[in-house]
Amino acid sequence: MPTCTSERVQKHRASLRAAGLRPVQIWVPDTRKKGFAEECRQSLLLLHDAHEAELLKWIEETSAREGWTS
Repeated sequence: MPTCTSERVQKHRASLRAAGLRPVQIWVPDTRKKGFAEECRQSLLLLHDAHEAELLKWIEETSAREGWTS
């Protein structure tokens, strides 16, 4: 007898949990939203900004990356 979709999903999620995984929900920008591309272009204003370069250099120097693969 075939199971309904929700039962199959529930079974699949249970097997993932049994494997030591957990679900995580993330929210990302809606790239379909009107004006999204224009908002992205704002980042180009920082491309040659000295303060931005200084900040990025500081982040790189102070970030603890031990244990992370490259």
